[in-house]
Amino acid sequence: MATDVIHIYGIKNCDTMKKALVWLTNSGIDFVFHDYKKEGVDADRIRYWLTLTQPEDLINRRGTSWRKLSEEARSNLTQDSATQLIIDNPSLVKRPLLELGDEVYLGFKPELYSSLFNLSQNP
Repeated sequence: MATDVIHIYGIKNCDTMKKALVWLTNSGIDFVFHDYKKEGVDADRIRYWLTLTQPEDLINRRGTSWRKLSEEARSNLTQDSATQLIIDNPSLVKRPLLELGDEVYLGFKPELYSSLFNLSQNP
């Protein structure tokens, strides 16, 4: 499912997303931003992410979306239940989610991004 195009997924109003988008732009990195709050995320994409990471890693357990879920929904996460939870609540995905080749990277750390894009220093 990987492509040569760099995709970054998140929510436009998220502070961490804003930092990542500014970093990519200032570094001259071409990317496509997908606001899954507005555009949603399809089940195939979520399943693909779950082949590269675990539900416990993909889902942001510190956010209000997670805390609003029932105890039953939060317990016993499987790939199928995580997929459905994310379809119903796209804000559950840790942000940003960067697709680069056949890998996904969760969260934003300038040092990691510098390493991923072979940049010697942060912009």
